[in-house]
Amino acid sequence: MLMGNTDCTKYSRMEIKNVNKNIVSWLEDIVEENNSRVEKKEWKSKYNSYVVYDYEPFCTDGFEINLVIASHDPAYLNFIKYLYDEKINMIEYLNSCIGA
Repeated sequence: MLMGNTDCTKYSRMEIKNVNKNIVSWLEDIVEENNSRVEKKEWKSKYNSYVVYDYEPFCTDGFEINLVIASHDPAYLNFIKYLYDEKINMIEYLNSCIGA
């Protein structure tokens, strides 16, 4: 058995699409705190599916941010997804309170 051999098939992955740019850094911190890593981060044009950047473009208007998160344990991914969903729900709730 080889030590240090990293087999990519042992990772579980999850994609979160259209992350609000105001919470990207929060999400990246949560990923790191939960023994996971951001495997891929891309800015995809909302108007042209062929335009995809792996870095933040000069003007981010009209782009959605997508993250692929990888972990050895799918339970971490489930917890990250739970925290993300709760954050989104809380933001939507607070925005509805402001609009009322």
